[in-house]
Amino acid sequence: MAEKVEARIGMVNFINTAPIYDVWQRTVNRPEWQITDAAPATLNRLLSRGQLDIAFVSSHEYAVRPELYRVLPGLSISSTGPVGSVFLFADVLPEELDGRLVYLSSKSQTSAALVKLILEEFYGVRPRYRTGDILDLRGEREPVAGVMAIGDEALQLSQTGEPGVRIDLGEEWHRRTGLPFVFALWVARASFCEANPECVSEIRSELLRCASRGRAELQDISRRVAPRIPMSSGACRRYLEKIEYDLGEAKRRALDLFFHYLTARGEGRPEALPVRYFESD
Repeated sequence: MAEKVEARIGMVNFINTAPIYDVWQRTVNRPEWQITDAAPATLNRLLSRGQLDIAFVSSHEYAVRPELYRVLPGLSISSTGPVGSVFLFADVLPEELDGRLVYLSSKSQTSAALVKLILEEFYGVRPRYRTGDILDLRGEREPVAGVMAIGDEALQLSQTGEPGVRIDLGEEWHRRTGLPFVFALWVARASFCEANPECVSEIRSELLRCASRGRAELQDISRRVAPRIPMSSGACRRYLEKIEYDLGEAKRRALDLFFHYLTARGEGRPEALPVRYFESD
């Protein structure tokens, strides 16, 4: 009997990962696989420090520390067009944000990098940025012209119906590039892959199975997770239908382009390209 390898796995417990995480919790019974759930930025930090072996992290995390990681093929959080939970909420049009304060959620590296890229490269403006808790800006002493929010926080803010400019970052990227956008990746530490390739391959297979089953059970999953926001189960399902979990050829090209931008902007490492994927024997 094959030895059971312990693995420390980081998962994001936002609604957009529910079709994977919900199924995993109900169907995977592997005590040797220890789950930590947290926001992407926290998982980025834990994985980079060697406190996790495999995690769902910001795609930006791979770009800044590519030598540490291998990307698991076929898995992502991505969208082709609107994603519905990564927004820039602003008081003015994006071309009017030059020099003004834009607040960035501290929960994601990728979306923070993407909103800067969109504003600076696509709109040609250079706002001032501050990072923190976007649901509590009471201590901010100057007017905030824009707020970038992700995940469940973005869903909550989008329910308010307050007037203003709302830019879906996935939609804006697609409009400008014609490509999907990959917000998050399943990434393993290279050292763990080398020592335990069979375990990594098995975890990847389970994640792919969960993603497939989760898509088939979207109605039931939506009913269970919608009260978190809160939103109707129908609205939750329509939102989850926009989220994509694959990493096909178009997604790989989109990832390459994003990493090219990050490298040119001094935010990523040239070694991020070509992307190094986990390959099982």
